[in-house]
Amino acid sequence: MKILYVASEALPFMASGGLAEVAGSLPKAIRDRQTACRVVMPLYGDIPQELREKMKYLTNFTVRLSWRHQYCGVFEATINGVIYYLLDNEYYFKRSGIYGFFDDAERFAFFAKAAVELIDHIDYRPDILHCNDWQTAMSIVYLNEEYRKYEKYKNIRTVFTVHNVQYQGRYGMEILQDVLGLPPEREKDMEWDGCLNMMKAAVMQADAVTTVSPTYAAELEDPWFSHGLDRLFRMNHHKVQGILNGIDTHSYDPQTDPEIFCNYSAKEPQGKAKNKAELQKLMGLDAEPRRPLIGMVSRLVSHKGMDLVKYILNEVVQDGFSVVVLGTGDYIYEEFFREMQMRYPGKVAVKIGFLPHLSRKIYAGSDLFLMPSKSEPCGLAQMVALRYGTIPVVRETGGLKDSIRDLGGEDGNGFTFQTYNAHDMFHALRRAKALYEDEEAWNRAVVHAMGCDFSWGRSAREYIQMYQSLLPQ
Repeated sequence: MKILYVASEALPFMASGGLAEVAGSLPKAIRDRQTACRVVMPLYGDIPQELREKMKYLTNFTVRLSWRHQYCGVFEATINGVIYYLLDNEYYFKRSGIYGFFDDAERFAFFAKAAVELIDHIDYRPDILHCNDWQTAMSIVYLNEEYRKYEKYKNIRTVFTVHNVQYQGRYGMEILQDVLGLPPEREKDMEWDGCLNMMKAAVMQADAVTTVSPTYAAELEDPWFSHGLDRLFRMNHHKVQGILNGIDTHSYDPQTDPEIFCNYSAKEPQGKAKNKAELQKLMGLDAEPRRPLIGMVSRLVSHKGMDLVKYILNEVVQDGFSVVVLGTGDYIYEEFFREMQMRYPGKVAVKIGFLPHLSRKIYAGSDLFLMPSKSEPCGLAQMVALRYGTIPVVRETGGLKDSIRDLGGEDGNGFTFQTYNAHDMFHALRRAKALYEDEEAWNRAVVHAMGCDFSWGRSAREYIQMYQSLLPQ
């Protein structure tokens, strides 16, 4: 079985969020289970030179997009045993950044079509074309519209994964012919609520649809979560499956991580206290070893629950917690945390920015990790926190609900709350503090958390089973 995995970003080349982590880890986990998997992504201008030096030129071809005839160069690189094809067109991709350009519809329609055309120019005939989010949705449409008539493409099955339903590729219907190059009779296939919607088309046409957690798959049928696509997901309920993402347990390993202050493990967890002490020192927090330290590494936006934190943080600090925050986001929240740092010196520390090396230190040095998200398709931070023995406090939504079980019951690994309410979150923190004050019970919880398995192996097995179900037996 051969998989061609199409994504708009992938580590280590380019990343803006969780999709890049998935595209950089899942294909390797699939390949490690004796299933061929190769990745296709754009050759962005911002890809570092040291990675470019690992690429070799393979070939080039022309992509027809409506009246356009665009060059597409193909470069190949092998990372961790996985072959990556990087598609080059300097007009579309030699820019600073990945998304947010006026012509994103055209850029990613080109990439989506080039990814399908690529199959005719390489010595790799996939059984499954696996596309991710709206930027690759048109690959499935173009495959069905133009390429099925050719022998090489006839039996390819398609999978579409929704990582975040908020971003759907919504545009005016006027781009159907001039940009996408589709005939007028395809308007009904692309239209949703008066707009052209690329995600809608992929969900309708794919043989299988996956999301990044079982709970998120169910939530997509709820208007509260679906950003207008709940009817679509209810119509396609029979082919939607939620598979929880994993994390790279080799990279996120407190026993070997070079970025943290002191290495430790579940068998020898004593080093975690050293990490806490050094983190307090680094961030200007008071050296109080028995004051519970809450860590947050997050985008500072209301979607991530920052309005709850803003409402209750005074009470949290006054109740005996310290807080360390790392992230960027909306000005109102950035300024709020700066103000709290000035109001509570030694108790609240904030660093505005995206600093991966500091995030590792926060994962390792905190006692609790707070994720009060309004919605969370999967979430990786709570899994990373567990890996470092930091107990998550989360709202029960999406992947947070699927990965964190409350310590009030059997086999718990964190603290949860259901209602999107600041005082419910505060109550969960207070329950965590009560356990923290029982040092022996807390240490057992930390060791148990570090033993939780969120490796990609579990996810890869589920994906392989799903791929096999699409092929003739």
